[in-house]
Amino acid sequence: MQHRTIAEVMTHHVVTARPDSTFKQIAQLLSDNDVTAVPVVDDAGCPVGVVSEADLLRKAASVPDPEGRSPGRRLGLDERARAGAETAEAMMTAPAVTARPGWNVAETARTMYRHNVKRLPVVDETGKLVGIVSRSDLLRPFLRSDGAISDEIYHDVLRETLGVPSGSVRVDVREGVVTLTGRVEERAAIPVIEHLCRSVDGVVAVHQSIGYTYADIGAGVEPPRVHGTQGGAHEASPHRR
Repeated sequence: MQHRTIAEVMTHHVVTARPDSTFKQIAQLLSDNDVTAVPVVDDAGCPVGVVSEADLLRKAASVPDPEGRSPGRRLGLDERARAGAETAEAMMTAPAVTARPGWNVAETARTMYRHNVKRLPVVDETGKLVGIVSRSDLLRPFLRSDGAISDEIYHDVLRETLGVPSGSVRVDVREGVVTLTGRVEERAAIPVIEHLCRSVDGVVAVHQSIGYTYADIGAGVEPPRVHGTQGGAHEASPHRR
């Protein structure tokens, strides 16, 4: 199974600012390059913070209405200091939360969510900036075609990884939603199949209705029963030694 790394989806050419970059210089950088944020890097090329449109707009939000109808947004002490900042070093969000090139999409998305950020500078083992990844970059794997997803599940997950006999499990993929039907020997294989299918790049959801022959190898004889799961119902035949 192949999973895209951040190195494959990130932007490699990164527009950056320096700690002494002025407010207007940063505003010009954002406008000229059609970006919403820039990493701030030191002399070694290591990110020390990030300046975004939100940081620049903080200044605009603090300015009273020219006609005196509004006193401007009420800011806390820290926000007032940053609203009055004139350089990147004073207005940036620091320290910079970063990612590594070898991270997968899920790991990177969790980091963004945990830190409530929209983008992550990507650094190498020395801490030097090598790229930047945004929320939209993380959505690229979901642009994979249904056919490519289906082929990977058939060949990489079912055959190569799990050794499921050809034709035992049928795979239908529509709009990234995977539906699995068929039958396997052991019940324990079903959650493994589901888990691996969910980890395939581009999969939106997995639904399954897979039957099984044996509940557990080595267990006692069981009467026939129907086992319900979120993905569907499984018919089980009596266990045989």
